[in-house]
Amino acid sequence: MNLLDYMASHVLAFVLVAGLLGLIVGSFLNVVIHRLPKMLERDWLRQAREMLEPEQPLPEQPVYNLILPHSHCPHCQAEIKPWQNLPLISYALLRGRCGNCRERISPRYPLVELLTAVLSMLVAWQYGFGWAAAGVLLLTWALIALSLIDADTQLLPDAIVLPMLWLGLIANSFGLFTDMHSALWGAVFGYLSLWSVYWLFKLVTGKEGMGYGDFKLLAMLGAWGGWQVLPLTILLSSLVGAILGIIILKARGDSNSTPLPFGPYLAIAGWIAIIWGDEITGTYLRFAGF
Repeated sequence: MNLLDYMASHVLAFVLVAGLLGLIVGSFLNVVIHRLPKMLERDWLRQAREMLEPEQPLPEQPVYNLILPHSHCPHCQAEIKPWQNLPLISYALLRGRCGNCRERISPRYPLVELLTAVLSMLVAWQYGFGWAAAGVLLLTWALIALSLIDADTQLLPDAIVLPMLWLGLIANSFGLFTDMHSALWGAVFGYLSLWSVYWLFKLVTGKEGMGYGDFKLLAMLGAWGGWQVLPLTILLSSLVGAILGIIILKARGDSNSTPLPFGPYLAIAGWIAIIWGDEITGTYLRFAGF
């Protein structure tokens, strides 16, 4: 019996492997969350210079992508050695400090690794070994990256959202999570629903209530789960966003007009709706007496 057959017949083994893979992916997601917005900013500046100063040669820029330069301490710039970059383990052994200058490293890095591992294990337990689990694992990792990028920068990069939207449609062309008809209209209604709210709010108040990235993110979730997940996603994200938004603003001492990213709430609600939407809806209907 090979490893794949063993994981297919032993759910616990698959869950443990998914957790280990989640730790590794979580470490990479830390890189994506930190570097992708900077890469986009560099690219936007380059394009702006090409348009505004077409006759001026562009200055040489050092290589900066998801691989190079190698990870380094943000304080002393010392390169992090491979044995200092083991998910969770290195942070614990170094007691949360740089191995060179001993300055404290943000605990968010191991927390992202741990979150990715835990959610990966939940997906493996829910779906078992197969293509459905592989698809939702990819979706989960993308949503973690998008949520934290949006929380940091209020950006939802097309470089992640659009490929995942197309991947959801491709997966459902084989009926992996829903039929293609539901997936297609899930993407359409997902985009148009928030687009309509955006323009209605802008016409009434003269302000922008959300960004276009939120439209595309909900379209992406609709492409994966079908139009059926949209009502629960919108309801949960609005509820969680309202509660947590008030808490965050009060904790920061900000005014109610301070903009807050909506992407993380959409991501959380959409992930829950795709995985447990049928159970939640069924429980509600039974509780309501339908």
